[in-house]
Amino acid sequence: MKMIHLSDLHVTSPNYCPEWGERVVEFVNCQSPDLLLITGDLTNEGHLHEYVQWLEYFRRFKVKDCVIVPGNHDARNDGWELFEEMIGPRHPLWENGAAVIQGIDSTEPDIDSGNIGRHNYAMIRKNMSGKGRLKIMMLHHHLIPIPSTGRERQIPADAGDVLKLIRECGVHMVISGHRHKNWIWNLEGTYFITCGTSTSKRLKGHGYPSAMIYNLDNNHLVADELNVRDGEMQKKLDVNLEL
Repeated sequence: MKMIHLSDLHVTSPNYCPEWGERVVEFVNCQSPDLLLITGDLTNEGHLHEYVQWLEYFRRFKVKDCVIVPGNHDARNDGWELFEEMIGPRHPLWENGAAVIQGIDSTEPDIDSGNIGRHNYAMIRKNMSGKGRLKIMMLHHHLIPIPSTGRERQIPADAGDVLKLIRECGVHMVISGHRHKNWIWNLEGTYFITCGTSTSKRLKGHGYPSAMIYNLDNNHLVADELNVRDGEMQKKLDVNLEL
């Protein structure tokens, strides 16, 4: 099973790079993944015309299936309502025989920081507590600070409780975006994978636009990172999971 993870495309931002956007479309279509995962910030301000522009871009991806959660930029200006109307549920659930993926809307309208919310804990526990499949939780905001991204002010307000819930459920991967920098933490057997921005020039230092590629073969997971700017691939994870 092959999955590609994109994040923070900001296709309507002045910092969006059309050349990188083209490369991302070409790469995804060439890879023919089973699933495309996008962890938010599709737009820049969440306006209607921006969602229309995003959909024009998104329709160019030729993928079997896709799971998308909103980012803080998408939730601005009542954009969270447009997300539900034009893209889909803000808390999507996807599953097959090999994996179960719980999407979470971690945004608060017009606020850059996030929150998962106690009202969502029962849903997470129900869908993430099984055995025998890869369990992925995806959201926009990171739950653990990312190095070299400045003073930490935007971790979800209830991150501690959510981390405890993730441990209790035995979630294998938590994927996110938001900080425009690629990073991986391993906390008690859960891999917290933050994808950098895939198409925006708002980079950290000497950073580069990126995408993540996950290949699952039974319990064997390989995660590679694509440098969108240079086209280089780098292996980030090669592990056997306890499913």
